[in-house]
Amino acid sequence: MRLSPLPLTPDRDIPAPLLTELTALYAANRDFHALSGDFPDPDDIRPEQVAAELADELAQPDAEVLLARSQGHLVGVVVTLGRHPDPADPDPWIGLLMVDAAVHRQGHGRAMAELVEDRFRAEGRTAVRLAVLDGNDRALAFWTALGYEVIDHRADRGRGRPCAVLRKELSGGSRG
Repeated sequence: MRLSPLPLTPDRDIPAPLLTELTALYAANRDFHALSGDFPDPDDIRPEQVAAELADELAQPDAEVLLARSQGHLVGVVVTLGRHPDPADPDPWIGLLMVDAAVHRQGHGRAMAELVEDRFRAEGRTAVRLAVLDGNDRALAFWTALGYEVIDHRADRGRGRPCAVLRKELSGGSRG
């Protein structure tokens, strides 16, 4: 698996073929979008909505959108924040890790999380945080199985949705 930054055109648009792939990936995760409320109709996610969502992510300081490909196929997307808007929070964040539903439970999510952790370790970061929306029990189980621990419960900054905040200490050295 390979993680690479989201490529943009000189006008800062997502190339059309890639936007089609991303829209399919987002649409495949209907249950998550029904819970999150990120899109008006989780049964009808449109390319322009995905493009706007990713543009909003990239507008944040130190944000990065990473694409996960396995055997040439887009299997996931990760959004990271190098710094949280709260100056008291020293850790980078995983804002979103989404795997194409067609390939759930094949180890792609774990591999993506490990690659992101390795990237943060290489930057000298010592921990990483993320938030899981209340009611997303599968995601909470996934992250805790990877060693993340719940450290807080609060509303998310963007939409005020209740969530659990998780944190994982990053041990020295990257995985091989």
